[in-house]
Amino acid sequence: MMQRIPALSREPVRAAIAGAVAMAVAMGLGRFFYTPVLPGMMAGLGLNAADAGIIAAANFAGYLLGAVLAAYGWAAGLERRLAVGALMSTVLLLVAMGLLSGVAALSVVRFLAGLASAFAMIFTSGIVLSIGLRHHDPRVQMAHFSGVGVGIAVSALLVYLLSFVDIPAIAAWRVDWLAGAVLGAVGLGVVMVLLPRPEGGAAGVREPSIVWIRPLAALTLSYGLFGIGYVVTATFIVAIAREGGHSPLLECLTWLFTGAAAAISVVVWKPVAQRYGVARAYLAAILVEMVGVAVTVTLPFPASALIGGVLLGLTFIVITAYGLQLGRVLASESPRQVLALMTAAFGVGQILGPLGAGFLAARTGSYVLPSLAAAGVLLLAAAITVAGGALSIKSR
Repeated sequence: MMQRIPALSREPVRAAIAGAVAMAVAMGLGRFFYTPVLPGMMAGLGLNAADAGIIAAANFAGYLLGAVLAAYGWAAGLERRLAVGALMSTVLLLVAMGLLSGVAALSVVRFLAGLASAFAMIFTSGIVLSIGLRHHDPRVQMAHFSGVGVGIAVSALLVYLLSFVDIPAIAAWRVDWLAGAVLGAVGLGVVMVLLPRPEGGAAGVREPSIVWIRPLAALTLSYGLFGIGYVVTATFIVAIAREGGHSPLLECLTWLFTGAAAAISVVVWKPVAQRYGVARAYLAAILVEMVGVAVTVTLPFPASALIGGVLLGLTFIVITAYGLQLGRVLASESPRQVLALMTAAFGVGQILGPLGAGFLAARTGSYVLPSLAAAGVLLLAAAITVAGGALSIKSR
């Protein structure tokens, strides 16, 4: 007699859908919408790669600040309110990106958007992942993190479809940001209706301080280096596609493939994690991403952009999810703190990545050197994972 797969009860279903939509808005739109719109902004505003890197780094600096602030106990009991408020701010800041000009003004907006994204990610994840753990259902986590890829894929289609819309009174890239805000507002409404409230017993409880053991330190350092390694491609891959082909369709496909691969990545990597453990899957994903970052500038065009995008999408969500999962295992008494502090390490890497890449690209006239340097950083992250004993972490 076949064993029936247990159906999801109502609370995990609500949490899974709300988490996926929240991540699509906060990350797919709030964080990564900059990537497909960037080529149009660079052309319309006369930005070079260094300018684009400064604006991107401002977003990551806000993300870092948000992660650090979220690590402290002041937010206990306010998680849902903060998550929804952060998503509201994300929508308003998408509107602001469509109205303002200049590196300074856009950097301020992206800084605030990064702060909002960090709050939305950390506080929503805290609610959603706790519900998944309480119900012993890994599908909640899988749905939650897949939302980032869905948001990226939808944003790619949105920008491509809007390329056929001509509004003489407003630049096309501004229309993109405003349309993204409308899409984000729809997602916000879904989250407000579906996101469960944390259980009363957990509200107001302050976590103990993290005990820093060697594997946790190694994991956190490798996670920060991952932030440097992935973000160069994640920020500039559509700009790389434009340089190589000058085709809106190719730009759309590059980012669409990235998002579609990200949306299914947790499912694709699940058998690897089940057979070899989450720690080894984390390491393998870093190495695959290293290859993906390198091929964006080494393979012939357009295969370089398309294959690089797929490999990026197949790995960066998985590395994020598995890294945070391993951190929660090593600091089980302080799950929100370890989530926030690992995100902070990731945020430092993301600031350094686009600044360095933008500078190198502006000096050399191409993205080859910054991309190869990013691949080297990912190799270093893998080495630290092994040398620090992180592979000994038992988590499935």
